[in-house]
Amino acid sequence: MQAELSPYRVAIYYAPDTLSSAWQMGSKWLGRNAATGQQLRQPAVAGIVKELLTGLTSHPRRYGWHATLKAPFQLAPGHTLSTLRTGVQQLCQGRKPFDLAAWDLCTMDGFLSLRPEHSPPELSQLAADCVRQLHRFAAPLSEAALARRRLAPLSLEEDALLLAWGYPYVFAHFQFHFSLTGPFNLLPVNLLPLLMLAAKSHFHEVSVARVDRVSIFIEPRPGDDFQLLEQIQFTP
Repeated sequence: MQAELSPYRVAIYYAPDTLSSAWQMGSKWLGRNAATGQQLRQPAVAGIVKELLTGLTSHPRRYGWHATLKAPFQLAPGHTLSTLRTGVQQLCQGRKPFDLAAWDLCTMDGFLSLRPEHSPPELSQLAADCVRQLHRFAAPLSEAALARRRLAPLSLEEDALLLAWGYPYVFAHFQFHFSLTGPFNLLPVNLLPLLMLAAKSHFHEVSVARVDRVSIFIEPRPGDDFQLLEQIQFTP
């Protein structure tokens, strides 16, 4: 039981209802269902061999189908999954569900992502509240973790946010998205249009996403795949 209460890291994500077509489509694209641990057959992409698609999706596959609200962190001393769960429940109390309609397939910092065309203020508020209200559960970043984060080029403001909140892309720098691939350095430039066409075809039925819950994911041991532990619904 103690091991269950002490994962290496936890993360606060938005993920669709695990019974929804949106969850199933996203998990299939990545090749893994983070709720069950099941490995899934990825869609065939014309002109791109299976092994290449597997490699391109390896990074987001490890984290599961999600959009980040509060990036992975280690629990602070004195906190467990139980106290974190209570904090997430409090964050969800009095919060009204809202919809994200119309989605764009786009490239972000060298990877492919799915983003809503318009981000309502409720979405930015949800993400900011997750960062602020749940920060007390997060242990400070180690020097090694800080160094890893700083491998990406950060502005002075982003570095200050990293030191203050454990992640540089928060508040005004927050961009809600689902990652479809890792970096494109594995993909020849001429194959990018084929990948984007396949992604558009795969996700064409995604129209409206209901944001009515917050999900707790865990990384049981360093380097393990992230698992969806629990989804906590809003209680207006």
